[in-house]
Amino acid sequence: MKPEEKTANKALEEAIIRRYRQYLSLEKGLSANTQEAYMTDLSKLLHFLRSEHIGTREVTHEDLQLFIAGLHDIGIHPRSQARILSGIKSFFNFLLLEDYITKDPAELIESPKIGMKLPEVLTVEEIDLIIATVDMEKSEGQRNRAILETLYSCGLRVSELCELKLSDLYFSEGFIKVEGKGGKQRLVPISRRAIKEIEYWLMDRCHWRVKPDYEDHVFLARWGKAISRIMIFRLIKELAEKAGITKNISPHTFRHSFATHLLEGGANLRAIQCMLGHESITTTEIYTHIDRHMLRSEIIEHHPRNIKYREKKRFH
Repeated sequence: MKPEEKTANKALEEAIIRRYRQYLSLEKGLSANTQEAYMTDLSKLLHFLRSEHIGTREVTHEDLQLFIAGLHDIGIHPRSQARILSGIKSFFNFLLLEDYITKDPAELIESPKIGMKLPEVLTVEEIDLIIATVDMEKSEGQRNRAILETLYSCGLRVSELCELKLSDLYFSEGFIKVEGKGGKQRLVPISRRAIKEIEYWLMDRCHWRVKPDYEDHVFLARWGKAISRIMIFRLIKELAEKAGITKNISPHTFRHSFATHLLEGGANLRAIQCMLGHESITTTEIYTHIDRHMLRSEIIEHHPRNIKYREKKRFH
């Protein structure tokens, strides 16, 4: 291939990748974090194609099979393989829609088999212990208590908590407005305890220097910008270790615990779906697998067949 042809091909490949990023943002409506995840996974394929001197418009079914086999060989977990493959299928679907290719090489690629992995869940006592471990002598102590209580009280994703705005707080009505995946908004009930912790934090927040453009953010870092996801991850890891909790937990554990405790308390699965912002009830149904003993007890206690059986036993 002539140097000018290589240059032209490289320019076209770069233009395709830019156009794909725009497609994810404007046409698919994905959040910045989700877009970044798609692009990160796609970069793995692009690196492989460059090493094999294969253009994105020349990829075959066999090329993709070789790439996926390579993921397996280097020990990438089947769940991560499936996520990467999902992003790749999205990319080739885009190429097909935009007429860059005439046949989708990813169409017949099957995802690896994934067993159900139940999320780690904290007990109410463990959550209280973690919150009680917050050092209230530190200037950010009340902020940290408010963060933990809001995560658990409202079942928020960590990105939703980081982007929570003062203008989204409707405390008199007992709700907060949350912007979830794809920019979709929902109203989430908030407990009196979480409201109290946030109100205490807002009294401290008045004395913090806030950077321009972050005046409306509820939770701030010490330097006046919105708190980051990684800071909350670190905070929870440190507090859990300090509290002597050995479970592998993250901010998402508070969300899982929120949903599980609601289910155990008798909440309707559809209501939990709305509060979590799940698009599909299938995503929410994972929580029905967490406490099988509780669900079995409910069936034994309330199902008509079991009621009749208990009555027979009582009279004989």
